[in-house]
Amino acid sequence: MNMPVKITKVGNSAGIILPKELLARLRAGVGDTLYVTEAPDGIRITAADPDFSEKMTVAERVMREDRDILRELAK
Repeated sequence: MNMPVKITKVGNSAGIILPKELLARLRAGVGDTLYVTEAPDGIRITAADPDFSEKMTVAERVMREDRDILRELAK
């Protein structure tokens, strides 16, 4: 996908206007938070918090690997 966006002045800062098609793909809207991270090939904008996603991946691995221990602790 190649979608140009325009930088516009917002007070003393700058902002970009995101087309509605892009917002739909991000499943985001006015008032939502987007996360900007640096990637090897440029900048990545996502609606999902990358830190939370990484922590959930680790938690899922622990739950999978230590399933029996967690079952005993739940008793």
